[in-house]
Amino acid sequence: MRVLVIGSGGREHALVWKLHREGATLFCAPGNPGIAQVATCLPHPLREFDALAQWAVEHRIDATVVGPEAPLAAGVVDVFGRRGLAAFGPTQAAAVLESSKVFMKRLCQRYGVPTAPCRIFEDAGSAAAYVRSAGRPLAIKADGLAAGKGVTVAATVEEGLAAVEAIMVSRQFGEAGARVVVEDVLEGEEVSVFAVCDGTAASPLLPAQDHKRLLDGDRGPNTGGMGAYAPVPSVSAQVRDRIMDEILEPVLWAMAQEGRPYRGVLFAGVILTSQGPQVLEFNVRLGDPEAQVLLPLLDSPLTGAIDAVLCGRADRWVAQWRGGAAVCVVLASEGYPVDPRAGRVITGLDAAARDRVLIFHAGTAVRDGDVVTAGGRVLNVVGLGPIDEARDLAYRAVDAVDFQGKHFRRDIGVRGRRLGALGGVALAAPVKEPHR
Repeated sequence: MRVLVIGSGGREHALVWKLHREGATLFCAPGNPGIAQVATCLPHPLREFDALAQWAVEHRIDATVVGPEAPLAAGVVDVFGRRGLAAFGPTQAAAVLESSKVFMKRLCQRYGVPTAPCRIFEDAGSAAAYVRSAGRPLAIKADGLAAGKGVTVAATVEEGLAAVEAIMVSRQFGEAGARVVVEDVLEGEEVSVFAVCDGTAASPLLPAQDHKRLLDGDRGPNTGGMGAYAPVPSVSAQVRDRIMDEILEPVLWAMAQEGRPYRGVLFAGVILTSQGPQVLEFNVRLGDPEAQVLLPLLDSPLTGAIDAVLCGRADRWVAQWRGGAAVCVVLASEGYPVDPRAGRVITGLDAAARDRVLIFHAGTAVRDGDVVTAGGRVLNVVGLGPIDEARDLAYRAVDAVDFQGKHFRRDIGVRGRRLGALGGVALAAPVKEPHR
């Protein structure tokens, strides 16, 4: 199978790694130094959709896998589809589920999908007035794409007002902040739940848990993700099935009713409240860094999932998983997430490589023969095995790698151990309500 992967981060390196193990002939645009070890990297910028599609035609590409959300939201699948090319991912019309939080909240409200109460504002003054009057913790979210950094959980009025100012007035995230969603803060364990969808049917993947905050103990600003682990003890088969029944399948059906059939991997950020699971957000692709723990545990061929979506047979594809756990620790640049430093030489990559350790490049480049930092999140270090061994292997490899200003969290996966010891999270009994 000849496969083109679009993207340049850790998720795309994990995708290429998995497909390489399955014997695919691989190309990646634009790729990174880690990806270049197993795939041919192309000099096409991410947004040159027509040029990429033409290249795919000329080089007889069987399938294109789109990693990041930005090209999906900009319509890369539509461009490829008009050329008769098979592309794994949602169309622009379906990708709005992630590219607009306003659309997502209104869709959930229309179709009865459980989510937090919210208000939507297009004016900073009105948003600020609501934050002042509410007098309780609120989540302030930029409407558009913000690379995972457009959400502030404000414990105080002052924090809420600062978030509104940064998003709507200072336009920290550009036009993504033209509107904001202000919603109530829900209490519970947050998990990432995935399903492979063909527009009609969905097949679940293994849930994972991301660590969004910059610092240990879930402190500091939100980032694109500082690490992840899977499986998640709080998501039993029963809880996963409930999330499928109450969130993922209703939204898949709702998108079809809206004339926006969803094909690809659908990712629900879910909070397990005492009243049941509620959706916080949808992403329209594999997570990052969740993909870096899911793909090493996936025992089934990824090409099988791609074929199932492209051929409308997701209901016939059932994922098989390896035993044990995967723990991913993100190594970030000094200054991340606001002003990451680039050009720092990375050492110790060979010393870190060992059995049951994977290193996925995220923000790296080659300069004068050295691998250097070239982004906020630089490397993803993954350990495999029982949860304690996986954590130990990952952190030993983390300590072997070095670059000036290296930053990482020391508590990735600790929550999984704690939840396992406590027996998971207790949920209220489901209330069955029609969504169709």
